[in-house]
This record gives sequence, structure tokens and C-alpha cells, in this order.
Amino acid sequence: MTDEPHFFDEMRKADNAPRAPYQGFNNWFSGEDISRLQRKSREAEQFFRKTGITFNVYGSGEADERLIPFDIVPRIISAQEWARLTKGIEQRVRAINAFLYDIYHRQEILRAGRIPTELIARNEAFLPLMIGVAPPGGIYTHIVGVDLVRTGEDDFFVLEDNARTPSGVSYMLENRETMLQMFPELFSKIKVQQVSDYPTRLRRSLCAAAPPATTGKPVVAVLTPGLHNSAYFEHSFLADHMGAELVEGHDCRVVDGRIAMRTTRGYQPIDVLYRRVDDDFLDPLNFNPDSMLGIPGIMDVYRSGGITIANAPGTGIADDKAIYSYMPDIVEFYTGEKAILKNVPTWRCSEPDALAYVLDHLDELVVKEVHGSGGYGMLVGPAASKRELSAFRAKLTARPGNYIAQPTLALSTCPILTKAGLAPRHVDLRPFVLVSPEKVDITPGGLTRVALKKGSLVVNSSQGGGTKDTWVLGE
Repeated sequence: MTDEPHFFDEMRKADNAPRAPYQGFNNWFSGEDISRLQRKSREAEQFFRKTGITFNVYGSGEADERLIPFDIVPRIISAQEWARLTKGIEQRVRAINAFLYDIYHRQEILRAGRIPTELIARNEAFLPLMIGVAPPGGIYTHIVGVDLVRTGEDDFFVLEDNARTPSGVSYMLENRETMLQMFPELFSKIKVQQVSDYPTRLRRSLCAAAPPATTGKPVVAVLTPGLHNSAYFEHSFLADHMGAELVEGHDCRVVDGRIAMRTTRGYQPIDVLYRRVDDDFLDPLNFNPDSMLGIPGIMDVYRSGGITIANAPGTGIADDKAIYSYMPDIVEFYTGEKAILKNVPTWRCSEPDALAYVLDHLDELVVKEVHGSGGYGMLVGPAASKRELSAFRAKLTARPGNYIAQPTLALSTCPILTKAGLAPRHVDLRPFVLVSPEKVDITPGGLTRVALKKGSLVVNSSQGGGTKDTWVLGE
């Protein structure tokens, strides 16, 4: 396996010896025939194709449906490393929830001058309609995805927070299911913490945040924009595995002050709606009047305590990449502690000095849209051509407040299986967090995304990345 000395290799030390978490895997791998593993890799691809695990890539024309590439070499994290990470993730998620409550109520953080008022007031993700609304159980972010990158043995950074509608959990579950089918002997040799109970934990967590109007066992439904959405597979997968109904906007209406879904026995009230529809399309009576995806009147029912919407409307303000740059302050303000997980240094292009620096160093930086996701609308300076840099410079100058910039991090590498054997590729990690009034529940593992192209730092599936199974070792 070739080495990239300036990147932290998660599997091997500088002398090529395996690191402790990979010891058991390395012992197994060294006794394996590469051609057998490559055959298994093709089998895994067929399994994904048969199951229909695809995602849509949006370009200038129609959406292009693709199979997400899967690499059979697991990413392995020790129980000790995971314990440190979960402590930092829980602290951050609790702070985000407290921040959202504050922003829509007394706005103490603004009064204290810790965040500029205009960053909230002029932010398109801020929903004035949510001011004064207390969601059931006080929970805004029921499901959170925290994107982490690693640059050294003990150096983890949060790349971004996904508090709106984080996706990818179905890949985490299917990756594990595939590995269990392909290599059952590995799991008998190595103690790996399970992830398969995530749908049960998700349902339990959602039910714990049921609204005051609930009578008896909470009824849970998943609201999907429909078949043509890029994450439709995940919506139907989660509804099926949770034992919840999968509904579209036209399946629901307001009945006796509740949101009810159409069933063979008439309309049945929904207590908790796990929505995978963006705020703007959620309620045509309160937001975009042209939306065909939402449920007319749902915001009025929500404000009166008749339904729990997960995640709560207005949580997108915590996803905003300009807000992200203040997360260390946010964590300290609401917890009284220093942030355990570090932020990536960030230049806010809305600030003249920061913009001047970014324009001067554009070829060294990663520039992102403040509301962007999925790797779209992003510039990786070191990999960009002169023409791309020039075009992006014009965009930045025209709308500086729309962008933030960050240094190009030396992301850690994990091995992938190639024709020649193992080769290092850059990775990130999205752990999935469930938040209820009772607890913060972090699934041991998450979705590891991997840049399959040699030297590439872009791990998004929409930009050619793949995924791996993530193993958190047992104690």
C-alpha cells in the first residue's frame, strides 16, 4: 500500500505497521486473495443495484440516477476514539438546540453581542413565523448529521452541521448489511458495534417528542416530496423499517384541528411527521403558495401543538455556513464550556477584510455557498483551473455575503480496494444523532464518504465520491 506522508493514514503508521484499531482487519486481509475480494466487491455492486440504492445527480438538464459506489474496506474507529467524539458531538448538538430556541424566543445571544444581529435578521433560513413557537418537548433538531474530518491522530474538526434534513442514513444501514452478507467471518473475529437498530431508535426518539394532542401510542409518518426526489429511496426505506406510513402532501389534510392522513379506514391523525420536504414547500398557505409538495395549514396546526414536525421549521439557520463560523461562541454561550470539537477556520466573505484575503488566496482555499449542500456551488481552489478561478472571483465579488472560505485541510486517508490492492483515499464522516426530550442518542458509526479519485478531496457522491461501512469497535 503506497503511503502519502503528509496525510494522516488511519490504517497504517509511518513504518507501515497497522494502527491498533486495524490490527484484526489487517491480520484477516493479509490472508485473503485479492481476486476473491475484487469478486466480492462486484457482488456488492450487484446487491446495491438489485436493492435499488440510487441517488440523483442534478445538472443543467434532467436528474441523472446513479448507483452510489461502495468500497468494501471498512473504516475502523476504536471505542476510545468514539467515546471522545460522541462527547463533542453531544455538546455541539445540545448547543445548536439551545441556540435555535433562543433565536426564536428571547435572542439573548444577539443581546450579548456574540453574533451580529444582521446575520439572523437578513438570513433567508430564519423563519419569523417560528418566533415564540415552542416545539413539543423543546426539540428543534430531532435528527442531526455532523460532518467530521480528521487531520491527525487526535485532530478532528467539524466541517459542517446538518440540522435541516440530513440524508445518508440508509447508506449507513445498507453498507453494514452488505458487509455482513459478504464477510460474515470478519464479524465473528472482530467485535463491531451494531447500527442496524437505528430505525427502532429513530422511531422511539420521535415518539418521545410527540405533541400534547397525542392520545395513546403516537402515530408517526414520513413526508416525502415523492418518487422523483434524489433521496426517495431513503424516505421509503426509513418509513418501511420504522413501521411508519410514507405520505406525500396530497395524502394529508387538516381534520378537526389535526393533520390527518388518508387510510383505507378514513383519515387518521398524525402525531409526529418526519418531514423530508424543505421549509419553503412545507405549507403553501404560509410559505411558497405554488408548492404542491406540502400540506396546506400544517403550520397553524403545528403552532397550536397539534403535531410534531421533525426537524422543526426554521432549523436551517443552524446549517448556515456563516453561522457555522460562530459555533465555538455558540457552544460556549449555551454550555459554559469550550467546544470539544474544533471548527475549521472560516473567512466570512461578507466582511471586507476577509473578502480581500480570500480573493488574494483563492487558489489555496475552499469556497462554499452559505446555504449550499452536496458539493454544489463550491470551489476547491488548489484543483481549479485559471478559468474556474476567474469565474468564481466574479461570483464572489458580485455576492460576497453568499460565501464563506476555508483552508484546504489535509484530510486523513483510509484504504480502498483497487486492482493493485489497497490504496489511500481521503474520507470524511457523518455520524447520525437523534435528539429527544429524554436524551441525545448517537449511532456508533455513521456514513463514511470517500473520494475515490486519487488525490481528490471532494467526497460527495454527487461529485464522484463513494461510501464505506464505518466500524466502531466494541469495548
